[in-house]
Amino acid sequence: MALLMAMVVLMTTTSFSMDMHYCGKTLVDYSFTQQAKSCGMEKVMTATDCELPVISQKPCCSDKQLVKESTDDLKVSWDQLAPVQQFFLSSFAYSYSNLLNSTGTSTNPFADYSPPFLRQDVQVLHQTFLI
Repeated sequence: MALLMAMVVLMTTTSFSMDMHYCGKTLVDYSFTQQAKSCGMEKVMTATDCELPVISQKPCCSDKQLVKESTDDLKVSWDQLAPVQQFFLSSFAYSYSNLLNSTGTSTNPFADYSPPFLRQDVQVLHQTFLI
């Protein structure tokens, strides 16, 4: 449980970014450390000759970036809590502390009774042993 909670804190306080390059609707490349490599199809050929005009098409490739920001506000102040939350936390702490403090004396209700006398050991008699 402690490892799970440590992983939750680590994942919420860590930020990362992921660059992705799509060609059409297909993911071609992704990278966590640098810009994703392109496939080279996004370069549009333009016409340099006026006699043969070429209609340039919109490139089918696109770049997307997924950014996950970290949170640094892990410590919550008592003043930031609502009164209902303050009441719940104080009553929980009080009941939990009283649960751990054992003020009553423990009595053994079977102190006056002795166990029955065994004439034979039944497990040895029937050769049944729990292993």
